[in-house]
Amino acid sequence: MPQQTVALLFGGKSTEHEISIISARSIALMIDPEKYLLKPFYITRRGEWFSGRLAGKILDLDLSSLMRSTSREATADLLDRTVSASGERPFDFNFTEMAIDVAFIVLHGSYGEDGRIQGFLDTVGIPYTGCGVTASAVAMDKALTKLCAADAGIVTAPSMTLYASEYTAAPEPFHELIERRFDYPVFVKPAGLGSSVGISKVHHAGELPEALRLAFRHDRKLLVEAAITGREIEVAVLGNEEPHASVAGEILPGSDFYDFEDKYIHNAAQLFIPARLPKPLLDEVRQAAITVYKALGCRGMSRVDFFVNEETGAIVLNEINTIPGFTDISMYPQLFEATGIPFASLIDRLLQYALEEAGKTGITA
Repeated sequence: MPQQTVALLFGGKSTEHEISIISARSIALMIDPEKYLLKPFYITRRGEWFSGRLAGKILDLDLSSLMRSTSREATADLLDRTVSASGERPFDFNFTEMAIDVAFIVLHGSYGEDGRIQGFLDTVGIPYTGCGVTASAVAMDKALTKLCAADAGIVTAPSMTLYASEYTAAPEPFHELIERRFDYPVFVKPAGLGSSVGISKVHHAGELPEALRLAFRHDRKLLVEAAITGREIEVAVLGNEEPHASVAGEILPGSDFYDFEDKYIHNAAQLFIPARLPKPLLDEVRQAAITVYKALGCRGMSRVDFFVNEETGAIVLNEINTIPGFTDISMYPQLFEATGIPFASLIDRLLQYALEEAGKTGITA
């Protein structure tokens, strides 16, 4: 069988730019070179696409180590200088000449996980890994995710949605409303970001205004959400019409909650695979993950996160990630490794699911 050409899309305009590069590097190292011809596409924060030597050079950078030894600003500056020094012209979007068979999307967050790149690839006729336009867009919006999950019978944390235009016009009434509706602590979250960017855990009223301002710097829509007592349990899901759930894993945060620094910088969280819960309860969590996956119309892959209270048996949805991390510390590949699907096989399955879906919908490369 001839090699299939895979466009590896990474970087992007979101705040998770560096994590995307680290994920893409892991995939590039593990993809089967006899079965797939890899063509990396690096997308800068300004939205320029590069597909030549520069993309390969960016992939070769050990950003994971760099981010742990320096600031995010210094890392961003290094990437910008690497682009400028290359002298390369951006990609001209002549996909026909590139003969791409399938795209592997590793664009976490905005402009990659929210349906925008999916719609673009549908338009130019290139199959891609992961969810389609609608599921990506809905799953990226935490408020809409809650509505779909609740309709499918999945419990979500009590929350309220705020919009920047309404809040900035009269903030005090919203402070009072939050005080009446919730007990502290609460979480304040941008509605459409991942990797815990812009999220704050608010312990008392004095912390609330700054938490709201921080979230609104990242998104015009946010959630104020009740803190849930329970263990943080994650399930990886793989497949199209008949998805499979991995074993469930547990995260014990190294800080007040599992934030960006804890995930990618300090690496202080403890991971337990399988999660430290009774098997019947873990089976319920795995089934809940499949229910959420189907309710949102997901395909290819997603990671579904819950809070689980062992004493009461309560299972509460936290969020769903349609393009989960693929770094060396990411839960998605680790969960399937523990389920019996090693990293290289996981990549192959995701690409084959993308091609399978394209064949059913009539999309051709």
